[in-house]
Order: sequence, then structure tokens, then C-alpha cells
Amino acid sequence: MNILKFILILLSAYLLGSLPFGYLAGKLIKRIDLRQEGSRNVGATNVFRVVGILPGIAVLILDISKGFLSVHLAGLFNLGESPGLSPQTFNLVRILAGLSAIAGHNWTIFLKFRGGKGVATGCGVSLALVPLPTLVSLAIFAVATGLTRYVSLGSILAVSAFPLNCLLFKEPLILVFFGSIAALVVLVRHQSNIKRLIAGTENRIKIG
Repeated sequence: MNILKFILILLSAYLLGSLPFGYLAGKLIKRIDLRQEGSRNVGATNVFRVVGILPGIAVLILDISKGFLSVHLAGLFNLGESPGLSPQTFNLVRILAGLSAIAGHNWTIFLKFRGGKGVATGCGVSLALVPLPTLVSLAIFAVATGLTRYVSLGSILAVSAFPLNCLLFKEPLILVFFGSIAALVVLVRHQSNIKRLIAGTENRIKIG
């Protein structure tokens, strides 16, 4: 495998994931710094709360898209044409690129390594890698969030179920491992939300 190409793929995925669409929405639309407003997070949920529904939808789509596109960078760089490269190795590079994009979103270089929580970008990555298990997790998210009105709880339950969904659909073990790592990263990033959920002080979304 071309090592330089491999490094470029991971670096490009990190930079793609680092694009702070939520922060830009706050600055361009309301002239505010989302890191100082609402939950002080630059993810789509805080954009919904502070900036508005349409900007929130736009940021959500963009954050999902950058995760989805990161997985396809290996193909865009023609890595699959490298002599002797096995399908397993190619798939591993796609997974690592996805994890790099999630890392970029969570610790973006453009905001002094302070970013979002990785749910939307991770969703884009997993949609590209394992669509069916991801759709099951999205259904869990929708039901849990709809019933409780806690976006954080819906996210936590969805990502916790994701590795199990991969096993249920008999995905390769490397993808189950990816699901476990991605879920762990998201859960760690939700520590403050978990504490607020336990304390009963977590913010609910407003419906209607």
C-alpha cells in the first residue's frame, strides 16, 4: 500500500471532519459564538436550539455528509488500485478514515480542538460502512427522542445499540470493532449529558 496516499487519506478525512459547520452557522446567521451559547456545543442540536430549525437541519445534513464522504476518500484517492492491496486492508483504511473524520469533528483544528460530540458525523460514517445497522440505530434514536424529548438520551441509546446491530446483521468483526470504538467515543463525549440526565437537569427539545 502507498503509505503517503494512506496518510493523505487520513489527514484529508480529519480536515473534512474538522469543518465546523455549526460554528459557522452561528457566526454567519446570528453573529454569535455557539461555544458561548446554549449547551456551548457546536453540533447540530445546539444550532437547532440557538440559531433555528432550518440552520439546524442544514448543519445536520452537512455533518452527516462529511462523515459519509470521508469513508469514500480511499476510493477517490484510487487506493483500491494499489498492487497487492487486499479488500480487507482497503476496508480497514475506509474505517480509519471514518474514525479520523469523527475525531476531526470532535476535536477540530479550526476551533482550538474544541468541537462537537460526533453523533451526526459518526452517523454519516456508519451509513457509508454498514447501512442496515445504522438505520436500526436511527430508529432507536427517533423513538427514544420522540418519547423522552431528550436528544442526548436518544443518541446514547442509539450508539450503544450500534455494535449489537452490527452483530445482529452479521457484519465482519472489524466493523463490529469500529462500531464499538465509535460508540465509546460518543459516550465519552456525552459524559456531561449523562450526569445531567441522572440529575434530571438535562434540556429537552421543544415539540410544537
